[in-house]
Amino acid sequence: MNKLKIKSGDTVRIIAGDHKGQEGKVQKILREKNKAIVEGVNMVSKHEKPSASNPQGGIVKKEAPLHISNLSLIDKKGDNTRVGYRTEDGKKVRFSKKSNEVI
Repeated sequence: MNKLKIKSGDTVRIIAGDHKGQEGKVQKILREKNKAIVEGVNMVSKHEKPSASNPQGGIVKKEAPLHISNLSLIDKKGDNTRVGYRTEDGKKVRFSKKSNEVI
C-alpha cells in the first residue's frame, strides 16, 4: 500500500472526473480503498429506512468517496501543489513542492 499524502482536514481541488474544479475539505480517508470523502462534493441520494436515529427515514443526500488520484492539495496561496516530506529539527514535516512551505 502506497503512502497517502492527503490527510483529513486538508483542502483539496478535484482535478479529474465529473466534479473537476470543485474544492472542499477532506472529511475522511478510506486507506484500504485509496479513496477520500470530500465535504460538499460528489453528493449522491440514498434511501434510508426509518430508525431510532432517523425516525422519518426517506431520501438522504450524502457524500460519496472519490479516488485519491483525482485530488490535488491546495496550498496557502490557493494553487494546486504536490506534497513532499523532509525533516526539520528532527521531525518529519509535509511541504508544498510548488512554494516549498511547510503545510
